[in-house]
Amino acid sequence: MEPSSCDTFVALPPATLGNRIIFGKNSDRPSDEVQEVVYFPASQHKPGEKVECTYIEIDQVPETYAVVLSRPSWLWGAEMGANEHGVCIGNEAVWGREEISDDEALLGMDLVRLGLERADTAEKAVHVITELLEKHGQGGNCMESHMAFTYHNSFLIADRKEAWVLETSEKHWAAENVKEGVRNISNQLSITRVDRGHPEIKDYARSRGWWDGEKEFDFAATYSYVNTARMTATRGRYCEGYKLLKKHEGRITAETMMGILRDKESGINMEGGFMTTGSMVSILPQDPSLPCVHFFTGTPDPDRSVFKPFIFVPNITQLLKTSSPVFGPEDPVKKKPHFQMKPDRRHELYKKHESAALLMESSKDTDSALLKQIRNLEKEKADEMEHILQSGHLDVDQAVNLFSKCVEEEIHEYMPKD
Repeated sequence: MEPSSCDTFVALPPATLGNRIIFGKNSDRPSDEVQEVVYFPASQHKPGEKVECTYIEIDQVPETYAVVLSRPSWLWGAEMGANEHGVCIGNEAVWGREEISDDEALLGMDLVRLGLERADTAEKAVHVITELLEKHGQGGNCMESHMAFTYHNSFLIADRKEAWVLETSEKHWAAENVKEGVRNISNQLSITRVDRGHPEIKDYARSRGWWDGEKEFDFAATYSYVNTARMTATRGRYCEGYKLLKKHEGRITAETMMGILRDKESGINMEGGFMTTGSMVSILPQDPSLPCVHFFTGTPDPDRSVFKPFIFVPNITQLLKTSSPVFGPEDPVKKKPHFQMKPDRRHELYKKHESAALLMESSKDTDSALLKQIRNLEKEKADEMEHILQSGHLDVDQAVNLFSKCVEEEIHEYMPKD
């Protein structure tokens, strides 16, 4: 079972306006899966402490950074997120020549969270993820179902300075450094120029007969069946995303990225059995005195959702209305065999959004009116964030409740009006 879409984007100066890096991702997952937006504060950990990931337990580090995550609510990791140091990571499912193991190990989504919790730059996140990958491997069911759905992973990692694309095949990996312009990843390997890589990627490829050792080494072409010479010219997920970035190159803003993530004609905003269940856009100013701003929907279909802002400050209010119910040791994910039942994981915002979406589908007038209301709310918040970035003044007391307050306002828009 393979989805036909999942897309992560980054734009760096001079492709953007205002000396900012813009990051964006659509998480395309099973249409009935709930995606939650959750916050975990920075923490200190005792020597010998362990961390329980989705399927396996690994050694904890002495310190983990504060993170905000958009994640399928049944697992430990995340599809995408950011940390207090302005590092953003999104991951994609990829398939290639290497067989995918059914053994339970770290999910790619676990590696997203571990990279964010343990790295204060994009470059360090590459090191964290690859070290964990080589030590623990990747594997396990990536869907809350008794049906097996497994894949290898690629990652797009960005901070205020640069971006990295990291692509994997079992424990082998390649990384590409992106200093300017635009870059996107989808459900395929795409690295042709390897800036860093597993020490054995060439020898292993030669031993499998994938590379003759003579022609120039092309990671994507060698480890998968992709024709890298035609990646940006043929119709497909990677190509469509690339064309949208190139169309706006030189003037990309957060609003531009939101528009790309909402694009249904290209298939970026996916519909069907697999659909866009959560979306994220981040503004990473190159000026370190300015805050990074991260927008999350926490609901399916970005075209009918609100991108709500989040800024890291001390004492963040917990994001209760986008956090799913917790089932503890009784969670079917924790029991073996896994996934013998599927509990109701809908959070409050998801429920209200779901009801509103049904109303919007039943009436064009309701659809138009409600869509106008939530877009006005989104624009109001985006304008407030732009004022903060232009003025350099952030009211920390207000930022503590920034995301939660916007969620409350969104829920209010979905309530029946007299």
